[in-house]
Amino acid sequence: MAMQPVNDPAAPMLLFEHALAGGRILAEARFNSEPTLNSLSLEMIEILAPALDRWEDDARVTAVLITGAGDRAFSAGGDIQALYRAIVKNHQAGAVVDDYPYRFFEHEYRLDYRLHTYPKTIVCVGHGIIMGGGLGVFSGSRYRVVTEKSRIALPEVTIGLFPDAGGTWLLRNLPEQVAVFIGLTGSSLNGADALALGLGTHSVSLAEHEIVRDRLLEMDWSGDTDTDDARMRAVLDALPAADMPEAQVTQLPDSLSASGTPAEVAQRIAALEGQGKWIDGGIAAMGRGCPTTIGIVVEQLRRARTMSLAEAFQLEMIVATHCANHPDFAEGVRALLIEKDNQPNWRYKKLEDLPEAYVAEHFEAPWPQNPLHDLEETAA
Repeated sequence: MAMQPVNDPAAPMLLFEHALAGGRILAEARFNSEPTLNSLSLEMIEILAPALDRWEDDARVTAVLITGAGDRAFSAGGDIQALYRAIVKNHQAGAVVDDYPYRFFEHEYRLDYRLHTYPKTIVCVGHGIIMGGGLGVFSGSRYRVVTEKSRIALPEVTIGLFPDAGGTWLLRNLPEQVAVFIGLTGSSLNGADALALGLGTHSVSLAEHEIVRDRLLEMDWSGDTDTDDARMRAVLDALPAADMPEAQVTQLPDSLSASGTPAEVAQRIAALEGQGKWIDGGIAAMGRGCPTTIGIVVEQLRRARTMSLAEAFQLEMIVATHCANHPDFAEGVRALLIEKDNQPNWRYKKLEDLPEAYVAEHFEAPWPQNPLHDLEETAA
């Protein structure tokens, strides 16, 4: 793209302000860290969050486009390794000597909530891997474009975390059988799944994913600003159709639910073995995953049913704080991403041994006031 960013071109999050007819602007934020698959860092958040504030206040800015550099990933998650280093420091010291994890979670969740409630149209192009923190940004956008190579997942069970960054709200609004399966197994959804479930609103081929920007720039912006959103939707509706893979979620039975103990829920998933490669892969991943995460997700799904958007993020702040303080998250990252021995030593090895009280502890506020107590209820 010819236009230069308005911030440092070496920054991990690039900001653009594309000139439109009539002096108007299409703002763009682009993840710019291909070596990390555009993993969301605190530095990225600290660039994007104030830009969103500025663009909201700028009457010239009519919409925001969010994209990712490279062909492989929109964003593969949060900056897990930075979190790991800080958490290990704290565990070794037996006290909080590095508050990075808590600052990261608070700033990330505030950003995601901001996206969900942003008053101007946000279009996000999720062209490749969309996971964890990246999914938080994608799912908070109004229009969510996928491709035939989109791969969407909440894979936290593999590292001892839990579906966060708005994962609670996302799972709350999916059919229960899908929420249970992807929450406990970390299984990826493809672009067709996303469209069927409403996680994606539009599609385009990977080879043409940059056409989204082009079409928005070419749009007739001379009309009343009140009709901008409807006209943008019409432009997205007219994108060239992508050749999408077959949806996988149709393999899941409607009877799959979060009722019962975590072990009982996991057993119902395991009983689906043999019904398809995608299901079998998820069952295998669940078997290797963190039992504590499975317990957390089952309780998370139950609580989410009656929660507002703000309450969902406030809950995540509580659980994430406990995950940073307890051993499984750091151990899962060590085994999968740091030492890569794939032999995590989970605190509880079997779901049957997981105490109900230990899971419940993750949902108890560890401070007098939630750091996200001030989130406003501006979204349904």
